[in-house]
Amino acid sequence: MRSAVVRTDRYSRGAIAFHWIIAVAILLNLWLGIAHDSLPRDWRVMPVHKAVGITVLMLSLARLAWRLGHRPPPLPLALPHWEKLTAKAAHWTLYALTIVIPLTGWMMVSNGNPPRPLDWFGLFPIPYLPVSKAVSGVSHEAHEILGWALLVLVVLHILAALRHHLILRDSTLVRMLPILRAPTV
Repeated sequence: MRSAVVRTDRYSRGAIAFHWIIAVAILLNLWLGIAHDSLPRDWRVMPVHKAVGITVLMLSLARLAWRLGHRPPPLPLALPHWEKLTAKAAHWTLYALTIVIPLTGWMMVSNGNPPRPLDWFGLFPIPYLPVSKAVSGVSHEAHEILGWALLVLVVLHILAALRHHLILRDSTLVRMLPILRAPTV
């Protein structure tokens, strides 16, 4: 008979799933958002960008709820205090951006003239938010600026993970890697 063992050296399966699904969606959406003007018009990139953005928003809210109920594994003891503070600040900033950026995009399209279509991959419509033209305009600027900030933070996050794995050779990256099957003892 097997007993359930709670591991404290890795993130939970739920946290790992949220991380990688949201990460792929964010990378796709950053690319679509930056490259949409250079891609062929018949690709209909912006409806996909909007639907992925709504998906990121919903998954990020679910991930935040998950995170509030599930403690992450402790950071390696050898990390300096400043690095632990930087990691926490970066993670909470990532949480905030994955919620605020889709919201600004949603606000931006909610008061267009005429309103831009908004649906989730053609399956069902997404209601517009009740915002004024002024808020919609400010949201456009915020969406773009925060999108670039997210790109910078994502690159720094990836570089930090690689630094931990390749240079410091600690377990930071491995704690978030999906493992399909736990080794048997």
